[in-house]
Amino acid sequence: MIGKCKAIAHGSTALDYIFREGKLGHHLVSNHLYGTTPKEIYEEMKMVSDYNKRCRNKFLRIEIGIAPKDEKRLSLASVRNLASDFARQMELENHQWVAVTHKDTDNMHIHIIANRISLYGEVYDTTFVSNRAARVAEELSRKYGMTIAKEVKAERKHQKEKSNPTRVQTKKEMQQICYALLDKYKGGGISGHSMFLYELNKKGIIIERMKNKQGNVYGLKFSYSGQTFKASEIGREFGYRSLQKNFETTNKEEQKKPHQMIQEPIEKKEQPDKGYQLVPPSRSSISRDNDTPRVQDSIGAVADTIASAADEVVEELGNLITSTTQGYDYTETAWQRKLRYQANRKKRGRRL
Repeated sequence: MIGKCKAIAHGSTALDYIFREGKLGHHLVSNHLYGTTPKEIYEEMKMVSDYNKRCRNKFLRIEIGIAPKDEKRLSLASVRNLASDFARQMELENHQWVAVTHKDTDNMHIHIIANRISLYGEVYDTTFVSNRAARVAEELSRKYGMTIAKEVKAERKHQKEKSNPTRVQTKKEMQQICYALLDKYKGGGISGHSMFLYELNKKGIIIERMKNKQGNVYGLKFSYSGQTFKASEIGREFGYRSLQKNFETTNKEEQKKPHQMIQEPIEKKEQPDKGYQLVPPSRSSISRDNDTPRVQDSIGAVADTIASAADEVVEELGNLITSTTQGYDYTETAWQRKLRYQANRKKRGRRL
């Protein structure tokens, strides 16, 4: 048995799905619910979930898969007990939920839709909820003597190679061919990549691109002697992106070499006497005669500011000298500088 759980927002759609005609097997059991149709059940759940305005995913979707050999010996009462035990182990006693079985596939499976908001307004914690569901499924499998999904997966992993020796031999042959051609044409750029694909096709290996629903390529598939393998089964070098990088590496190195040869003499010419320049040489050679009036005004404003500050300092010194040492000549000089400072301030005001 295997269990999955996920928080969802589309509770009405999920209820319509599990009760859809053609899929529904048996309506097993409900908890804190009185309705029998998807609409009635959703309205009851909504009355409780509306008390919480902050939670977005207000429903839980749980799926329980049962192995074919276990299905034959399970009665309807046993399946109902199994669904109830699963909900109790997931700590959903105070939550509204409904469980049904589906018959649309070869293997019977159970669907449970639960209200994430409890009758007391508490929000069900969904941290690692899928792992929790898998652990509950394993515990109930041991309790009911059913098949444990983890043990089946481990058994298949160890018996996979022994079960089909032809596939294993074909895989080894294809790996030898692919690695030999990759070593031969690696770093050859576009031409090397083309020759690699041509040689593979010549030896009977066909590469197909796998695309998603949006039409984007996400991987490669290798076919040889009637067997199909994913690129990861052949080797990590044959992935969709990693395979292209094997041929692009040399091209990047070759492009760097002539670029460095061209830059070296230029750097040597710029080294003597000039030092580091903030302005590029092409712009630093422009004469000041071509400067715009705005630039000249800004330079003049800066110069006036410096001169005014100097006049203020000298004026202060002049006053000190006048009061302590010598007389009229220094006083007159300070007065003239003060008049020049006021005139410069008026000029700056006009510019602004």
